[in-house]
Amino acid sequence: MNSLRPHRPALEGGLLALLAAGLFGASTPLLQVFGRGLGPFSTAALLYVGAALVGLLLRQSPKREAALRRGDLPRLLAVAGFGAALGPVALAWGLQRSSATGASLMLTLEALFTALLAWRLYGETMDRRVVLGLLALLGGGVLLVLDQGLHGSSQLLGLLAVLLATAAWGMDNSLSRALAERDPGQVVLAKAALGSTATAFLAWLSGEALPAPLAALGLLAVGATGYGLSLRFYLLAQRAFGAARTGSVFAFAPFIGAAIAFALGDRSAGWGMVAGGGLMLVGVILHLAESHAHEHQHEALAHEHAHRHDDGHHDHHHDPMPTGPHSHPHAHQPTRHSHAHVPDAHHTHSH
Repeated sequence: MNSLRPHRPALEGGLLALLAAGLFGASTPLLQVFGRGLGPFSTAALLYVGAALVGLLLRQSPKREAALRRGDLPRLLAVAGFGAALGPVALAWGLQRSSATGASLMLTLEALFTALLAWRLYGETMDRRVVLGLLALLGGGVLLVLDQGLHGSSQLLGLLAVLLATAAWGMDNSLSRALAERDPGQVVLAKAALGSTATAFLAWLSGEALPAPLAALGLLAVGATGYGLSLRFYLLAQRAFGAARTGSVFAFAPFIGAAIAFALGDRSAGWGMVAGGGLMLVGVILHLAESHAHEHQHEALAHEHAHRHDDGHHDHHHDPMPTGPHSHPHAHQPTRHSHAHVPDAHHTHSH
């Protein structure tokens, strides 16, 4: 058997989530540029056509990644409905009625919704620092709403639409946790294809105008990177260290978006927005400061996902023994040990 490699799930998952955050964060101000004057359904459809192309290119062999199954369809439909239809449509509508900086910072609340849903649906643990972090995120969101409300009802409505997008993506993140062990390329392709089909039909039904070629190409590129590649890295991060923690690291995306919006000339930030953004940043840092280690019991488990034999949890035998990631149905025997861990597929015990 191979010697064990150092297992650092928080570091590995955190880096993957940061990659996802960087790509998505950059997409928000660019979406406002390329989507200016376009209908929200057309915008969402083009974003997810771009994401679907990335998913098509990044699919893996069933020997390397677990394939989607027929039983995953209801969850995929729900994920596509919240994440590839309601979320981007609400964001596109809100961006046309609010500043890119304010909308970017408001997206930080996606982490709040994701963490709360992960706690309620999956029993993921939250220590005192995490709870304080969530309260800071909530306080920052309230300051943003109050700040934008002073600039008129249109700005406020735009920001509330972005808030709706964060709630939709929080539900999407929580539901997609169960798909994190599947091939992320297939998940991206299926979700994006379902979402783009639904929003394209709604765009046609509502009579939205066709976008100019340059705007269409820009939105396809934004969708490919900020929604397709970003989602792939997000799913891999969820696989590594759970839904709540992935959502917390991903909460850096709005600050990246706000910085890019500032570089593009957005100077709408007032003291309320600055204070709200500061509170949100504190919330993200508090959430990432969590450390969780104790003796725990692994019950017998049989499942299928991509895995390695040097992570301390996969000791079944092959002939010959593979050296890298591979996928097949396998079983885990009951065991008890102690190490730093996160709520991944192998650590779902209660506390």
